[in-house]
Amino acid sequence: MNDYHERLTKLLLEKNELLSYNQARTWVELMWEDFETTAAKAGRDYLGSEMTERIVRQWIENYGGRLHDFVAKNPKYKDFLIEDKNTMN
Repeated sequence: MNDYHERLTKLLLEKNELLSYNQARTWVELMWEDFETTAAKAGRDYLGSEMTERIVRQWIENYGGRLHDFVAKNPKYKDFLIEDKNTMN
C-alpha cells in the first residue's frame, strides 16, 4: 500500500506546489480511505488497490491543484492538514 500512496503523493505534489509532502500524503490517505469506506458502505465488492489507486489518481488529476482551497471551506479537515511546526516537511 505504501507504494500506491507514495506514487499518488508525488503526483499530487506535481499538481499542487502549495502543499507540503506531509499534507499531500495526508490528502492521499484521506481520499484512499474515503473511496474504500464509501464503496464498502454501498455494499460494493472490493475491487482491489489498483482500482482505488485509479480513482484517487483521477481525483488528483481533476482537483489536485485546488485541494489547498478545500480546507478553507471545510474546517473539519483542518486538523488533519495543519503542519506541525515541530516536524520536518
